[in-house]
Amino acid sequence: MMAHSPVAFAHDQFLMIMQKVSNMELFYRAIQFYIEELPMQLVSLLSTITPKVDHARVVQQVRKLGHLPLILPYLKTVQQHNIAQVNEAVNDIYVEAEQYEELRQSIEEFDNFDQIALAQKLEKHELIEMRRIATLVYKKNKRYKQSIELAKVDKMYKDCMDSALASGNPDLAESLLQFFVDNDMQECFAACLFTCYDLIRPDVAMEHAWRKRMTDFCMPYLIQVMREYTERVNALDKKTQKKEEEEEKQKSAPNDFVPDYMMPNMMPGGPMGFGNLALTSGPAAMPQQPMMGGMMQQGQPSMMMTPNMGGGF
Repeated sequence: MMAHSPVAFAHDQFLMIMQKVSNMELFYRAIQFYIEELPMQLVSLLSTITPKVDHARVVQQVRKLGHLPLILPYLKTVQQHNIAQVNEAVNDIYVEAEQYEELRQSIEEFDNFDQIALAQKLEKHELIEMRRIATLVYKKNKRYKQSIELAKVDKMYKDCMDSALASGNPDLAESLLQFFVDNDMQECFAACLFTCYDLIRPDVAMEHAWRKRMTDFCMPYLIQVMREYTERVNALDKKTQKKEEEEEKQKSAPNDFVPDYMMPNMMPGGPMGFGNLALTSGPAAMPQQPMMGGMMQQGQPSMMMTPNMGGGF
């Protein structure tokens, strides 16, 4: 059908046949054929053979022929695999068409491409939104200083503050604050204090505000700092007071102890029991028992020895 296309080619029949082809090289010959004979139906062909082709090779083949925009729908479909060649092809199409919103979305969702090369390409772009994307790419790759400097050139000060915050570097944040102070940007000074609140030291902010008479713009920041430090001190006082109370309770606990039983030496009769000897007499004693040989007589007092609890007599 490709060799005798004027008389043998039919688009629908060709797609049905391509689904049954097992020779991989025929897929790429078909792509070449469609670019030359039927370029507007190229996406239909690619949709049919998508599961069977190497997407990186398809991009390379179409890029070499200079027809990448023709297959953009196909590229967007297979971009979910996050293949570097596919991502770079999609980004190149967006840059050429100046579709900065689509380019930003592509960069944020698919990161497998040469990001620094793209940023270097975009930082000199005539469209400011493209340069902002370069700032974003530098920030994503932790090149915060380059990102801040590029945003300063375009006076995109919010992007500067976002990059300084993402860096987590107090020196970069305070350097940006110094830039705003030197250029008498009072509103940007206040916004930077708010955005980079955790990175800027209070004494640095107070000194800048005092020297440049920006105390009014610094006051919201100082009030928040005072509130935060007061809460920390109060929490520390409560923790210390609670710890002292627990220590006092531990010290007084032995003195408050009262045993619920009596020790043996506190029992009557000595330390070892109820007594060593117990003498009983009179009628209240044990009943008298007659003894052999008339030793005991009825009516006479008797003496008995009782064993104590310790086992002795």
